[in-house]
Amino acid sequence: VAIGTFDGVHVGHRKVIEGSDTVLTFEPHPLSVIHPEAAPKLIMPFDVKRDVIEGLRVAELVVIPFDEDFSHIEADEFCDRVLTRTLGADAVAVGENFRFGARAKGDPELLAAHGGFETRVVPLVEVDGETVSSTRVRALVAAGDIEGALRCLGAPFLYEGTVVEGDKRGRTLGFPTANIVPDEDFVYPGHGIYAAFANGVPAAVNVGVRPTFETGRGVLIESYLIDSDVDLYGQTLRIAFVARLRGEKRFASVDELIAQTHRDVEEARKLCASFSPP
Repeated sequence: VAIGTFDGVHVGHRKVIEGSDTVLTFEPHPLSVIHPEAAPKLIMPFDVKRDVIEGLRVAELVVIPFDEDFSHIEADEFCDRVLTRTLGADAVAVGENFRFGARAKGDPELLAAHGGFETRVVPLVEVDGETVSSTRVRALVAAGDIEGALRCLGAPFLYEGTVVEGDKRGRTLGFPTANIVPDEDFVYPGHGIYAAFANGVPAAVNVGVRPTFETGRGVLIESYLIDSDVDLYGQTLRIAFVARLRGEKRFASVDELIAQTHRDVEEARKLCASFSPP
């Protein structure tokens, strides 16, 4: 059994999960119950986390509903009731900074001392000379450093949302887009233009406020699916961000915007064609 919150399944989490038949996680994020004011923006909604974990060839995902009552379970009781009696674990894998149980008193040493199962403790992982953590991944994504986030995650950053109607301006410019209003409970890339895959289709994605037109509508994530014209209104769109092309900017004319968008689309097409997952 691999145990963790797994908020954003990054390379450190993958090493914890590696070789496990069962993954145990919590929903919602424990901090949203224990200290709501300190709860972070999440990297992945549950559906995305579930699919990423499934992609790691895990046979079983166990989700514990984390509520006020569960937060008061002592660490020893968690080991006895959940890991031993309920799951029948013979081996448990955690990261070295994993904490659990009431007042976060449980740690890897307590697990190892339990004796009812073998304990495997995975050291923290470094990428580019810094420890990989969910906090670091959030900061990279918010800054638009998609390539840095990819190295930490071991895969492209994924964002998922429901496609809504926009101003339909992209269609009049020759680049119809599928638009998502970002959920402020989740981290999303900083303003800019990105190469990505949208539901598996190469795409050029704009994250921002469309400064050339001053719409006042707030942030949108607008995906132009290259060589694809599918009506996606009301459907779920999952975007895998591959690379940042440039920052968002205001153009002096619509013609300048169209010319730059053509260049962005061609660059996104090339980057997606040459992209190979880590």
